[in-house]
Amino acid sequence: MTKRNQANEERRLFALNHVFGSAPWLKPSEKTRHKVKVFKSGNSLAVRIPAGTRLVAGTEMDLIVEDGQFLSYEPANQPKRKFNIAKVAGSATDLNLIAPEDRLFDDRALLTGKNSGNDGT
Repeated sequence: MTKRNQANEERRLFALNHVFGSAPWLKPSEKTRHKVKVFKSGNSLAVRIPAGTRLVAGTEMDLIVEDGQFLSYEPANQPKRKFNIAKVAGSATDLNLIAPEDRLFDDRALLTGKNSGNDGT
């Protein structure tokens, strides 16, 4: 990559980071390309995955095959996102409990849209 192309790419990434800074889930994912060769291993086909991919040996993956030729992988057991209560515990110090008399509701007829008096007749 020439210095001019690299500078243009850095400007483009800076602009994208500026736009997606407040919404990181909209940021495009980082993609890299590796040239690999499919080879036979026993009765199966195999591909060697380059070491620079941040995958860990032994990770169980789901293989997605589109149109018989486009392959993608994703972890089989993706960890569920956990909520960290320690970050919010004690942050709402000015809240008050609801009084028992405020928990009571008056009985009223439910409006179902049929014969509710709002049909214009």
